[in-house]
Amino acid sequence: MHRIKKYANRKLYDTKDKKYISRTDLSKLLKQGRDVLIIDNESGEDITASVVSGLLATGKGKAGGAVSSGVLIQLFRKGGNALTDYAKKYVSFWQNALTMAEEEIDDMVKGLVKNKEISKSEGSRLKNEILAFTSSLKGWISETIDRRLKEILSAASLATKDQVAELETRIRTLEKKLEQFENIQGKPEKNVK
Repeated sequence: MHRIKKYANRKLYDTKDKKYISRTDLSKLLKQGRDVLIIDNESGEDITASVVSGLLATGKGKAGGAVSSGVLIQLFRKGGNALTDYAKKYVSFWQNALTMAEEEIDDMVKGLVKNKEISKSEGSRLKNEILAFTSSLKGWISETIDRRLKEILSAASLATKDQVAELETRIRTLEKKLEQFENIQGKPEKNVK
């Protein structure tokens, strides 16, 4: 595996070959099918996906969105018009995946494999990535909505569901105590006319 460090000055250093490489050299490594891991030298963060996205952007098309580095590398290796077409389908596929059921995702991946646009292993990996991504994104959306609602309710000084339930319980308790008190005191006399 070629472990490549990216420095703040944008230079790339291949730790395997122990030399600086250009973006063109990196492109050649990817097209040759070499395994590549690109690390930000300062933070140690894996930036493979963003660098490969940059290489795609300077080529014949962008593959945006939440695309993993493995899939980006596969796209890059395909090259030419196939790259542009596949990238567009892939991005559209991700956008639609959020609203699809698992069965629909499975059918779409099978279609890509059947049309020989991706291999079976790429299809399996793609399906797993989409399902994991959509699951985590749905969780994030739910958590974010819950947090924002709590912030809004707090800022608006409105009662929460729990607070309303607690008040209802206290009112029922007070009603029971009042009824008991009235029974002990005797029923009030009715006004006679």
